[in-house]
Amino acid sequence: MSGVLLADRYLSPMTEIDLDEVAIVERDAYEFPWSRNNFEDSLRNGYFGVCLRHVTGALMGYCVLMPVVDEMHLLNLCVAPRAQRTGAGLALLREAVRIARGEGLCGMLLEVRPSNLRAVHLYQRFGFVTIGCRKNYYPARHRGREDALVMRFGFEMEGQHGAR
Repeated sequence: MSGVLLADRYLSPMTEIDLDEVAIVERDAYEFPWSRNNFEDSLRNGYFGVCLRHVTGALMGYCVLMPVVDEMHLLNLCVAPRAQRTGAGLALLREAVRIARGEGLCGMLLEVRPSNLRAVHLYQRFGFVTIGCRKNYYPARHRGREDALVMRFGFEMEGQHGAR
């Protein structure tokens, strides 16, 4: 995946050099962001990181993937607020699935906040199905907690949905 060009944007592996910018986008996009150290630890532990950049070099989004047994766990997929509704999330999701298939894995799992309707709809359109709920998974305002939807995409499902 060394600099895969997609029209006016390109995908590249996330490296240490990207982490300051990734952390800034993360803080801009989320009320409860990952820290720079979370990303650094992910790369150090051999997880897959992918950056999506505009041809100008501006970071549009990124994702972090962790192989677990026979499936890929999508730990983080973020699109910069200025790049939302441009197809960036779909491009990252396609790349995540491509990587997982390349690793010989049979599917992908993720957790998502039910309140993150854009993300939930993206995953559903792609073909992910809700397989469970993790109670009190995410931090929420006023020291509260929010559940997580657990969603799965099995590669045997590919070709059955039009979003890709």
